[in-house]
Amino acid sequence: MKRKFKLTIPIVFLLVSSLVLQACSGSASEKELETVRLDYAYYSPTSLILKKFGWAEEAFEADKVKVEWTLSQGSNKALEFLSSNSVDFGSAAGAATLISKSKDVPIKNVYILSKPEWTALVTKDASIQSIEDLKGKKVAATYGTDPYIFLLRALNEAGLSEKDIEFVNLQHNDGYQALLKGDVVAWAGLDPIMATAELESDADLFYRNPDFNTYNFLNVRESFADTHPEAVETVINAYEKARNWIIENPEEAAEIIAEEAQIDLATAKKQLERTNFDEYVPSDTQKKAIKEAGEILQQTGVVKEDVNLEETIDELIEPKYAETAGK
Repeated sequence: MKRKFKLTIPIVFLLVSSLVLQACSGSASEKELETVRLDYAYYSPTSLILKKFGWAEEAFEADKVKVEWTLSQGSNKALEFLSSNSVDFGSAAGAATLISKSKDVPIKNVYILSKPEWTALVTKDASIQSIEDLKGKKVAATYGTDPYIFLLRALNEAGLSEKDIEFVNLQHNDGYQALLKGDVVAWAGLDPIMATAELESDADLFYRNPDFNTYNFLNVRESFADTHPEAVETVINAYEKARNWIIENPEEAAEIIAEEAQIDLATAKKQLERTNFDEYVPSDTQKKAIKEAGEILQQTGVVKEDVNLEETIDELIEPKYAETAGK
C-alpha cells in the first residue's frame, strides 16, 4: 500500500524561500558597481594628474559610480591594499608586483603607467664611491619594493649579497631621513624623495642603472576584473587621458606634481626628466624585465625556489584591456 504525502503550507514556504535565496545569491555576484577604489602615489605622476583633474570621477558619473582614492606610500603599501581588498587598483613596481603574485595574491597587471628611473643608490658619505664600499655598512631600503630589489641586483652585480651589508628596512622617507642623520651610509632611493635628496641635500647618486628599474604597473584585483571588465576599461581610458596629457603638457604636469606631492618644482621636473611615458600596453618587454629581477629574488630567497617564474609572470600580465584603450 502506497503512502501519500501532502505538502503542508510550512514546507511549501520553506521551498519557495530557498528558491528565492538561491536567486538572490546568484544575483549578488552580478551586483551593480557602486564604488571604484583607486590608489595614488607620489612615485606615480599619472595617478596625481588623474586625481587632480577628476577624470575618473567624470568617466563614472553617468553610471553614478563613486570614486575613492587611497594614498600608497610605496609599492609594498599598494600591494598590501590590493591583497586586503582595500583598493581595486594599485600602482606598484613590476618586480614588487611579482613578489605578491608569487604568493598567490590574485592580481593582474593591466596597464603600464610609466617606465621610470625612479631608484638609485644614494649617499652623503664621501667614502662611498662604489657598491664594494657598502660591505659591512648600514644600507636602508623598503623591503619588497623596487629600490630594495635594485639594491639586491646591484650587490649581486658586484659579487656581494644582502648578507655582506647591514640591511635596514625603512619606509622610503624614513630611509632618506636616516641618510641625512648619518644612521646609514647609503639608501636605495625612490623619486620624488630621491630627487629631493639630490637637489636639496647634495646627496650623490653613486650607483645608477636604468635597466634595474622595473616598470610602474597598474594592477587590478582579479575578482574585480572578472566581475566588472567594463569598469577596468573605463579606468584605463581615464589613465590614458592623463598619460597623454603629461606628454603634451610637461611643464604644467610638473607644477601639478609639485603641488600634489608638496615638493619643490625643480624636484618635480627632475622626477619627470627620468620618467618615460611612451609605453602603456603590458608586453613581453615587461615580462623580460621582471623575470630578470625575479631570478635575483629567487637566489636571495625572497621568492621561493619552486615558483615557476615564467608561468607566474604569464598569469600576471594581461594586455587585453590596454590594447583596446581609447578605441
